[in-house]
Amino acid sequence: MRRRLDEQEAARAAAPTDLAAAGEARPEIPALTVVKLKPKAEPAPKIATAVPVLEPEPDVVDEILQSGSRSDEAPEESPSAASPMALEVEFQEGVAALNTGNLSGGVARLQKFAAENPRHPKADNALYLSGVGQMGQGQYERAASTFEQAISTYPAGDAVKDSMLKLAECRARLNRRNEARALYTQLVKKYPGTAAATQAQARLASLPP
Repeated sequence: MRRRLDEQEAARAAAPTDLAAAGEARPEIPALTVVKLKPKAEPAPKIATAVPVLEPEPDVVDEILQSGSRSDEAPEESPSAASPMALEVEFQEGVAALNTGNLSGGVARLQKFAAENPRHPKADNALYLSGVGQMGQGQYERAASTFEQAISTYPAGDAVKDSMLKLAECRARLNRRNEARALYTQLVKKYPGTAAATQAQARLASLPP
């Protein structure tokens, strides 16, 4: 009996050592590691946004500008047509551009006005003044074409005599003196006693042979 108790005591004394040994045998749990992910510094893919633009040829643009003033039919009026006051403002803006030295802007405005409003009372004046602006830029060939258009489209207009004078001047500057002389002579015979005829007579006298 005494021997059995001694064995039990020995077992109890050995128990803590076994537990410690068992505790040392347990695997260690690794510490958690926090990993931060950085976004890629790559640019976003490009999206094609370019749209091809087709520009008309210069002769097509000229034809568009001239088509309105060459029409024999009155333009149809629409509910959105500009009022007479708005058209007057548009005309005066073109004249003001010429007067302030913006020759190209004034020519463009006045030719646009004449093309879009061929029946307007000032359409012939718009053409005449645009031709004067072209002369101011040294574009005598283009100016001559503009004066010819004013004369042929508005033969009874109040700008026809001045257009003939300027057309003759363009011819003289382009060394086409015979054509200039013919125009001055036509002015003197067709409009005797007018200021235009007087100017034409004076220029005939000073025109080199």
